[in-house]
Amino acid sequence: MSSTEAAPRGAAAATVGIDWGTTHRRAYVLDAAGRCLREHADGEGLLAARGRFEASLAALLAALDADGEGVEVLMSGMVGSAQGWVEAPYLDVEVPLAMLRERQVGVPGPNRRIRIVPGVRLRRGERVDVMRGEETQLLGAAALGHADGWFVLPGTHSKWVQLRASTIVDFATYLSGELYALLSREGTLAAAMSGGEAHVAPAFAAGLAAAADGALSNALFGVRARVVGGAMAPGDARSYLSGLLIGAEWHDLRRRCGGRWPDAVTLVGEPGLAARHADAARAFGVALHGVDPRAAHLAALASLR
Repeated sequence: MSSTEAAPRGAAAATVGIDWGTTHRRAYVLDAAGRCLREHADGEGLLAARGRFEASLAALLAALDADGEGVEVLMSGMVGSAQGWVEAPYLDVEVPLAMLRERQVGVPGPNRRIRIVPGVRLRRGERVDVMRGEETQLLGAAALGHADGWFVLPGTHSKWVQLRASTIVDFATYLSGELYALLSREGTLAAAMSGGEAHVAPAFAAGLAAAADGALSNALFGVRARVVGGAMAPGDARSYLSGLLIGAEWHDLRRRCGGRWPDAVTLVGEPGLAARHADAARAFGVALHGVDPRAAHLAALASLR
């Protein structure tokens, strides 16, 4: 999938920003004034490009007409992990997001300026967490005026982050997206489900509520128990499971906030997952403010160039 914006006449590529994740990659071509000329998305993530990052990048830049020697390339995400192209060491949490610009890591190469944005690490006692790629989205969100409060960045590995004055002070990662994919495809829960991905609002709301009670593994078994016990239709099970997993994140947020819901949460994410979190926010009486992930990434590139 790719899309292109009409470029101003005579505009040449000056910067290419790439969000290079585990399975997907998105690139933005900017001119010297920071205008987005072209953009592209593909499946050349870390898993597909491992061992040939340089060739994969060269092909991408050529396809985007952005392979001139003076073009600056700024990459974030798993491309900077230990399994990526060049490891960009983590910044410790509570380092201002503005420091991402100073701590970028150069990629060796004779003709092109290529840098990787570092991730962020939290280490407090026995608690350890990491992020790569989300820090760039948060930098952009802060540049767009969202510099304080709680943020959710939903996805395969959902992130909840607390910012204070454009600085990450706390964050936590949840395997919600990965668990949903695994549990709805394999094992005893998958056997109890039927139907497609259609959203069933009452079942999702029931899952949100059930997530507040007891251990998540017990609540998850309840998906199967409800179906085989006749309390829930198999076609509702996927929405109930989604509600359980997203609800577990929200109830953990409440715990982190001392047993009270925050007044508002800012979401940086695609519309599909944003809609489910919007349902949760309404159920819990929390205002949800959305930030377009594309706009956030472009704003981050303006700060990183």
